[in-house]
Amino acid sequence: MTYTIDSKPLWQPNPNTVSDTPMAIFMQAMGHGRYDDLWQWSVDQPEAFWTKLWDFCGVVGEKGNEILVDRNKMPGARWFPESRLNYAENLLKNREDGEALVFWGEDKVKRRLSRSELQAEVARFQQFLIAAGVSEGDRVAGFLPNLPETLVAMLATVALGAIWSSASPDFGVQGVLDRFGQIEPKVLVCVDGYWYNGKQVDCLEKNAEIVGKMPTLLKTVVVPYLNQHPEIGNIANALHWCEIVEVDRQKEVLFKRVAFDHPLFIMFSSGTTGVPKCIVHCHGGVLLQHLKEHQLHSDVRPGDRLFYFTTCGWMMWNWLVSGLACGATLLLYDGSPFADQGKVLFDYAETEKMTHFGTSAKFIDAAAKLGLQPGQTHDLSALRAMFSTGSPLSPEGFDWVYREIKQDILLASISGGTDIVSCFVLGNPVLPVYRGEIQCRGLGMAVDVYDDNGQPVRSEKGELVCSKPFPVMPVGFWNDPDGAKYHAAYFERFDNIWCHGDFSEITAHDGIIIYGRSDATLNPGGVRIGTAEIYRQVEQLPEILEALVIAQDWPPGKNDDVRVVLFVRLADGLTLDEDLIARIKKQIRDNTTPRHVPAKVVQVQDIPRTKSGKIVELAVRNIVHVRPVKNVEALANPEALEYFRERPELAD
Repeated sequence: MTYTIDSKPLWQPNPNTVSDTPMAIFMQAMGHGRYDDLWQWSVDQPEAFWTKLWDFCGVVGEKGNEILVDRNKMPGARWFPESRLNYAENLLKNREDGEALVFWGEDKVKRRLSRSELQAEVARFQQFLIAAGVSEGDRVAGFLPNLPETLVAMLATVALGAIWSSASPDFGVQGVLDRFGQIEPKVLVCVDGYWYNGKQVDCLEKNAEIVGKMPTLLKTVVVPYLNQHPEIGNIANALHWCEIVEVDRQKEVLFKRVAFDHPLFIMFSSGTTGVPKCIVHCHGGVLLQHLKEHQLHSDVRPGDRLFYFTTCGWMMWNWLVSGLACGATLLLYDGSPFADQGKVLFDYAETEKMTHFGTSAKFIDAAAKLGLQPGQTHDLSALRAMFSTGSPLSPEGFDWVYREIKQDILLASISGGTDIVSCFVLGNPVLPVYRGEIQCRGLGMAVDVYDDNGQPVRSEKGELVCSKPFPVMPVGFWNDPDGAKYHAAYFERFDNIWCHGDFSEITAHDGIIIYGRSDATLNPGGVRIGTAEIYRQVEQLPEILEALVIAQDWPPGKNDDVRVVLFVRLADGLTLDEDLIARIKKQIRDNTTPRHVPAKVVQVQDIPRTKSGKIVELAVRNIVHVRPVKNVEALANPEALEYFRERPELAD
């Protein structure tokens, strides 16, 4: 079963203004009148494309003459081997003073930093790092909310050629040690606590325990958020952020220009199947990819006001802050997205004249179920684009945005991941938006969909792959000297081809539909079904807040077939009964196929999800089959797993 392809787009570029978009200007400069032709050129001639992109986006640094070495090796290709640059220098290159960032906290704290103030704060923290003994290649870790200080600490770190890694403060002690313990940081920056959903959460005791178990730390800096002067006596070698010595306001940030593939960020896989993988990303790859995605694909221009709801444990934080390199003002938020009855983010959009609003598909679905009508309750006249990621955005999610937010808006469903700290498929201001489809494959990304035999397919489901090297491929995994873990993660399925693990389809419009993770697809009777196909139908029923579907081995003890089991979280006060089960099954059968219909429907009180909000089908499948879940610290609500254990409904 595939989604019905709509012939009429939900949105089309305005012919009077589309020529002013950076994408249209770049297309014209490259001599291509159609995006399809530009994309084909970008993957056929990667040396020409990426060097032209470097020039178009005004990258600061020495490019060198050689662009690509070993162009047919994946992994193994090397980009711009003669270049020298620094990611932070490119983010801080805009010297004209103006707002660098605005911060809103759920606790009503609001702050602003101008570009000159941001430069001064980065210089101050950088001098502290130098005095603490941090130099090129060392690691600095941030256990922080999405605060201005987080951005300052990251920029100061990577400007030196040191490596930044971050996690959000809702992680437990073991979750932090599983991540930062592998990379052995010299400095930890943490927070005294944070606000979420109207509650204060103290972090000082947790910080002390973490620091006590990381012997490589030379210094720990505590950012005051809940209290102006938190008690930090129990944390070894700790000081307050405000104790960092002021430097001369004229002090310049020091930028260490490094090789293109010099490590920039260490990011972590979700870790629900074992200790998280430490994915190493480089200065040049991240910078070029983010400049391309912001300027060309997202139409971010100087003076725009860019927002993404994210924590510092999700790659969208790294993606968001790169917006500084475009001359945009960053709009940062920390707290629950549903504060003030779900209106806080739209209040933010109205007050700060947000031009680009980034969120998750789950937020859009939840906002629709809350009955929010932001287009009527808020002035969103400045808003030009909305981004959605984290899970597939359903066609009904597209409908809600265009009905309840704004008709004239670029709705960019985007998909990639921590693995590439960016996107394979994403939006495009010069193309129409079709219901339920991601608009296009990213420039320079040779994205395709393969069948089980490794052959490209169209209008059929298969594996999302990238068949040629690209600059933002990870440098490798930390502590993986022979590259075995890296190779196993992406290149075992198809030789010399990046297999991303998304069950996908390229449509007749050359758009993309993501049906869910390949390792979570259902296979009853040998027919492959994407989980998103079932979620789309079930979550249209008003009684259902959220759902999770797995394949249960059936009969037990035999691995030759499975049955589909659907778990549902209902609205408050409701109980699953035979009538609702019948309506759920009918909704699925009428709009998909009989094979999609679950054999069992079971009510649960909560659905387990990762820190970035993704539901974890594999963890639930392990619980149902009485197998261990290797790293519950990766979950935002690990206690929810207990609702799935030894359910009598699944015994027959």
